[in-house]
Amino acid sequence: MKYLVTGGCGFVGAALCRRLRDESPKNEVSAFDNHRRRGSETNRAGLESIGVRVIHGDVRLPSDIAALGPFDWVIDAAAEPSVLAGTGTTARGATRRQLIEHNLVGTINLLEAAAGWNAGVLILSTSRVYSIPAMAGLPLIEDNASGAPAYRIDVSKPLPLAASSQGLAEGFDRSAPVSLYGATKLASEMLAQEYAFAAGTPLIIDRCGVMAGAGQFGRADQGIFSWWIHSWAAKRPLSYIGFGGRGLQVRDCLHPADLGELLVQQIAAARGGVPELVNVSGGISSATSLAQLSHWCTERFGPHAVGSAAETRPYDVPWVVLDHSLASQKYGWKPSHGPAAIFEEIAEHAIQHPLWLETCG
Repeated sequence: MKYLVTGGCGFVGAALCRRLRDESPKNEVSAFDNHRRRGSETNRAGLESIGVRVIHGDVRLPSDIAALGPFDWVIDAAAEPSVLAGTGTTARGATRRQLIEHNLVGTINLLEAAAGWNAGVLILSTSRVYSIPAMAGLPLIEDNASGAPAYRIDVSKPLPLAASSQGLAEGFDRSAPVSLYGATKLASEMLAQEYAFAAGTPLIIDRCGVMAGAGQFGRADQGIFSWWIHSWAAKRPLSYIGFGGRGLQVRDCLHPADLGELLVQQIAAARGGVPELVNVSGGISSATSLAQLSHWCTERFGPHAVGSAAETRPYDVPWVVLDHSLASQKYGWKPSHGPAAIFEEIAEHAIQHPLWLETCG
C-alpha cells in the first residue's frame, strides 16, 4: 500500500507515518511537509531512518502534489492548527488568507490529486467545527472532586441535541460562528464528501480532540497540554485566562498512537462511496481542566505561581469534550493512553529537552 501523509513531519503526521510503517514493511509511506512549523525538521531524520520518504513541498501548490503520485491513500494532516489562526493574535501571525490557503485550498488540491489517483482520503478534522455559541451555552457546574476545580456538564439541566455527560457527539450544532479555523475544516469536510460521492472513492473524516504527547510542538494556542507542562518545568510565566481566571476550562486529550491504531482499522474497513465521519478523542475519561493540570504539575515538578486574567477571549469556550462512542462501537476502539500517562510522557520529554519550547517556537 502506498500512503501520502501531508504534514508528515508534524507531531501527529510523523506518528501516523511511523504507525503505517509498523503495520507492514511493504507499506510505502511518503511524508510531505513544507517545514513551516518550527520543530518539524526534528522529525525528518527519524522518519527517514525507518524508510519513510520525506518530501519538501506545499499543499497550496498543485504542481508540488502532482509530481508525487500515484498513491492508494492520502492522509491530510497538514493545517494551520490553531483556533486563533488568521485572527492576528498568534505569534506565528498567520493571516486569514494563509489560513484559508493552507486548510481549504490545500485540501482541495489534495482532493483533486486523490481523485486522479483513485485514492482513498483520510482527513484529520477538529472539534472546533462545532458552534462556539452552542458550546459556550452548555450548562456547566464546578466540580472539585479531584482536588482541583473543573467545569463539568450539568446533566440535571436540559441539554442540546447530541450533548451528554460523555461529551459532544457528531450531530452537535455546527452553525456559525465556529472560527475561521473551524470554518475551513468544516468546509473541507463537506467538499471531501462531495468528491468521494462523485468519484466513488473511500473517505474517512476524523474529528479529533486535543492531541497530546511527548515531542509535540506545544504553544499556548495549540498543543496546550504539552505547552503547559513544558512551561511549568521551565518555570516560565503561566496564566489562567478567562472564565474567572481560575483554570476551570476543560479539554479532552488524545495520544497520536491511539489515533494511529484507529486509523489502521478504518483504512482496512473503508469502502468506496461510503464516507465515514467520527469523533476521535480521549473522551470524558481524559477531560482535564487547567487547574487540574496545574495540580498534577505541582506534584510532579513542585509549586509554580500561575497568574490570573478574568477576561474571556472571543474564541474561548469553557468545556470541549468529544464523545467517541460511535468510533468505539464501529471498531471496538478505545484510547489506551490515559491523561496521567500522557502527562508523564510529556514531563519526561520536558526534563530531557529543557529548551524544547525554543525549538518549536
